[in-house]
Amino acid sequence: MKFDIVVIGGGLVGASLLAALKDSGLRLALIESRPPAPLPADDSWDGRVYAISPGSVAFLHACGVWQQMDAARVTPVHEMRVHGDDSAARIDFSAYESGVPELAYIIENRQLQHAVWETLSEAENVQLFCPAQYDSLTWHESYVELALSDGTVLQTALLVGADGVNSRVREQAGITMDRHSYYQTGVVANFEVERPHHHIAYQWFRRDGVLALLPLPGKRVSMVWSANTVLADELLTLSPEVLCEQVGRAAEHELGMMQLVTSQRGFPLNFVQAKSLVKPRLALIGDAAHGIHPLAGQGVNLGLRDARELADVLLQFDELGDCGEFSLLRCYERNRKEDILAMQWVTDGLQKLFGSEDAAIMRIRNLGLGMTNRFPLLKNRLMRHALS
Repeated sequence: MKFDIVVIGGGLVGASLLAALKDSGLRLALIESRPPAPLPADDSWDGRVYAISPGSVAFLHACGVWQQMDAARVTPVHEMRVHGDDSAARIDFSAYESGVPELAYIIENRQLQHAVWETLSEAENVQLFCPAQYDSLTWHESYVELALSDGTVLQTALLVGADGVNSRVREQAGITMDRHSYYQTGVVANFEVERPHHHIAYQWFRRDGVLALLPLPGKRVSMVWSANTVLADELLTLSPEVLCEQVGRAAEHELGMMQLVTSQRGFPLNFVQAKSLVKPRLALIGDAAHGIHPLAGQGVNLGLRDARELADVLLQFDELGDCGEFSLLRCYERNRKEDILAMQWVTDGLQKLFGSEDAAIMRIRNLGLGMTNRFPLLKNRLMRHALS
């Protein structure tokens, strides 16, 4: 079977790329080993959530994905309050001051995965191979050949690796990477809270990690605690009652008493950067291309901007008739380089800055938060990139 584009990895980023191309004349295919879990029949909540930027919402709407979302499960963020590890250090962001309706939208992972797959299932030019895995990749001058585990052989002008941080596609393509561990674990859980959150997202830069509480519908919040390994191991074993006490104390009881809704779970945090995003007949997107610290909540948005840029390049030059033309792929790589490097520099730098125990650095970082908070133009400049 012959295709113009085959995407390996059916997570949000890989699937959204195909959704963006669903109205083109291109022959598209998706290979994914596991289909998304079906939405539960009850009103339970997913412990993993995304903070989707307005720019990403616009992209998903253009793809036909956003229209599939259940509006009752989507929470807009109108303000952000970021605290340093000094009680006097704080920076606030406001949608009103930034001239936008919302700073972000908090959405459950499974809800968004379901929406993008529903969009693909309705597309006439997308063939889904799921569950499916590939055994081998063979590069030729004008195409890539994929042999699937069931014996099916595919040929594609362009192969897109969207198979996550431990990308097998990236490895088999011989693309090396920079990688280091933050020696932290992202601990996530959802809570019922005593006081309304008023659509405010909270974040505390603590000496043992970064704690964020993100608003969900009603009096619920989602926690993302990027905790140092020792603390994370402790948090993952605490009883619901003790966990609620510890999170409430770390959050300075901002929202009052807390009750656990979804049990805590964790995932390791690493910095990842592929040395190249492309090679002949191949492009990497999402976590296969880069991984950043979640303290800015921008990892998924960075991946969606990969998908948006690659789709734009392919659609802009589709008259060339060859999706795998290397000059096109180099254009995609050049267009993404500045955004990726800037976000990695900011998140990696902040993690190191607030992870330092040096007394002078501790004073400087908290002073910097307070100074930035007093300059609206600087704050708005910081927000413009996050909103894209």
